[in-house]
Amino acid sequence: MKAAEIDVNEKIGNVREILTDTQKKRGILIHAFQQIQKEHNYLPEEQLISLSRKLNVPLSGVYSTASFYKHFYFKPRGKNVVCVCAGTACHVRGSHKVLEKFEEAFGVKEGETTPDLALTLETVGCVGCCGLAPVVTVNEDVVGDLSAKRVDALIKEVKGK
Repeated sequence: MKAAEIDVNEKIGNVREILTDTQKKRGILIHAFQQIQKEHNYLPEEQLISLSRKLNVPLSGVYSTASFYKHFYFKPRGKNVVCVCAGTACHVRGSHKVLEKFEEAFGVKEGETTPDLALTLETVGCVGCCGLAPVVTVNEDVVGDLSAKRVDALIKEVKGK
């Protein structure tokens, strides 16, 4: 979806009658970010500029709102997002070694994306599956109890996606 195609009144619904124009425009930002990111897998600068103009919201306001939320991204992300848990239980059970194996296999460091946009490698403070430590998420899938063999198999699987 392009920023220019967003219909403010449609997205706001019945509450539009009690909101000011400024509130309507600011209220739609999150929805707009979600739609733009769904299409592009991140928030391209040109789309944010277009959104700023369409809603007549300063570009600084658009960026400050988007940057407030951790789940909006300003750089292209990989088709597959691998998050290695760095929580205490996972760390104690070897998640740092899991991270090293992924870094080596894909030629990227934590926080980076492969040049072909196949993978983004991240760490996360805790997945909440401490009993399965060490844990990795691949997109929406949780993979736990990772031994060296299971990590190698998971890397092969991710490369095949």
